[in-house]
Amino acid sequence: MSRITRRRALQLGTAGAAGYLFTASGASMRRVWGANDKIRVAGIGVGGKGSGDIEQAGKFMDVVALCDIDDQRIATRARTWPDAKQFFDYRVLFDKMAKDIDAVVVSTADHSHAPASMRAMKLGKHVYCQKPLTHTVHEARVMRELAAKAKVCTQMGNQGSALNGLRRAVELVRAGTIGAVREAHVWTNRPAHYWKQSPDIVARPKEAPVPKHVHWDEFIGPAPMRPYAVAFAPRPAYHPHDWRGYWDFGTGALGDMACHTANMAFRALQLDAPVAVAAEAAEINSETFPAWAHIQYLFPARGAAPACTLHWYEGKKDGKTVLPPAELLAKLLKKGEKLADSGSILVGDKGVLFSPNDYGAQFRITPEPDFTGLQTTKPEKLPAGVDGDQDVHMKREWAEAIRAGKPELASSNFDYAGRLTEAMLLGNIAVRFAGTKLDWDAAKLAFTNSAPATKLVSKEYRKGFELPPV
Repeated sequence: MSRITRRRALQLGTAGAAGYLFTASGASMRRVWGANDKIRVAGIGVGGKGSGDIEQAGKFMDVVALCDIDDQRIATRARTWPDAKQFFDYRVLFDKMAKDIDAVVVSTADHSHAPASMRAMKLGKHVYCQKPLTHTVHEARVMRELAAKAKVCTQMGNQGSALNGLRRAVELVRAGTIGAVREAHVWTNRPAHYWKQSPDIVARPKEAPVPKHVHWDEFIGPAPMRPYAVAFAPRPAYHPHDWRGYWDFGTGALGDMACHTANMAFRALQLDAPVAVAAEAAEINSETFPAWAHIQYLFPARGAAPACTLHWYEGKKDGKTVLPPAELLAKLLKKGEKLADSGSILVGDKGVLFSPNDYGAQFRITPEPDFTGLQTTKPEKLPAGVDGDQDVHMKREWAEAIRAGKPELASSNFDYAGRLTEAMLLGNIAVRFAGTKLDWDAAKLAFTNSAPATKLVSKEYRKGFELPPV
């Protein structure tokens, strides 16, 4: 097999742009890269996780622009790249530097992922965007479509995709080592100990003066305007951290972790769009995500693979962490073993794959499988001493894809990442209609039995921060 075909087979990069009949909108993909040419990259959102993202990109790209709504975060990163142009509004960055950048790394709060990324792609720029890819289901769909139309190289920041262990798990499940899988379970300990949301916050926090170093209008971006606030003085309510727990800015524990923890199962089982989603959850309020939830995704049969239900668990109910069935866990845990805070389980008719790991990269199969007659091979060899990490995810895949002009080289390109994000974010709609099974028509981007739920598939954008047309 060719290198590209092999990589695609192991990493489940899906079909790339094969099903689209579009022409490129920008010049970046047409560039022929010399051996010594460096990719010129801009960082949009360079604090928190974004600080690490632009640090990684800066190892092998020229960082020519830094953008953040927080002047203090810009100042910190500018110590590393003093010659990089500085902005607090990504729209201005694109207006002034469109000809001077080849790629962007988008690590903003979730609600600004799509507006920033789509502006970049419309200009023909390659995009690395943090997980979850988008804030809404509709955004995930149009991000995928625009990436294909613009023919740019993309990657979502679920770096576990680059791990040999995850790739091996995908390969073994696909080879039939645990047989047909009809149920999968994925859990996370978040939001506990990470950010504030329900039940701690159920009403709009107390208004406070905007710090001088924060550009509040640009943080709000496409969301409805609201005042800056503190939740538990002096702890800020939204920026720089707790935004993830608010409906207007984040996607909760599901958005934060599903693109990591459900990634292995989604790849291994070759899932796409579910046909229905249902949830039970804590009381819903208008500001923050619920304190706990159990979401069920019903996926249809896929060729010879049977229909499958994926269960998602998050938060604490009555003081106890919401987890997969106790009887299932009892069969999997070794004597004295404590259940990991995050992990996944795939239940097959021949065995069970159990991973006590965010990425599904460490796992064991019970009972020990018989490999006789199974068509399995070793995962693609990575560079010496590297077992796959963010360097590989960004450098060896995204940057290599840019240089080769081949989007499919990136294992979590927007064709795959868009499908994963689109499916997972349906769960955040389901929790708002807890107790109701919502039937999903992926082709129409609509729930066939709930017009109110369908309204939450997309959202309105504040003037000036709208999505550009695909």
